[in-house]
Amino acid sequence: MNRIRSAFALFTALLLFAGLPALVYAGHDNNASHSPSPPTTAAPNPLIEEMLTLDNVFRDIVSAVALADAKKVQKAMEPMHGVMEKTHEGIHAGTVTLPKNAVRMGEFVKRDRKFHEMLEALDRAAGHNHQQEMLRITKQLLDGCVQCHRAFRR
Repeated sequence: MNRIRSAFALFTALLLFAGLPALVYAGHDNNASHSPSPPTTAAPNPLIEEMLTLDNVFRDIVSAVALADAKKVQKAMEPMHGVMEKTHEGIHAGTVTLPKNAVRMGEFVKRDRKFHEMLEALDRAAGHNHQQEMLRITKQLLDGCVQCHRAFRR
């Protein structure tokens, strides 16, 4: 019964994760002309870069956790190294903006740090091949994505 419950929970998490790209790209004008955009001089927003990297990474993490493949979990997380630091540097430089609740940047930073701490915990759980812990943390990470997007994304 416990296996069925865990499998159902993972299936539910996978379904929720399938909608993550919609959260990442919500607010982008998908009906814009397909002609080339004029070059911009604005500095890139490292937060967007972090979210795009995370979107790809988390897809691989979920698959690896579903397959109970701890080595693939660890490998999937490699592209995340250093992205939080770039985002936080961008916050200090003023190149990171939040589409919603921009005055709550301090709260966002705390959430981002906590999220990355959880990624590190997932890496440790994978290092010990602790499958139940990997599943538990992956669910928490997904919940963190959804809650953060609700708070800071239009």
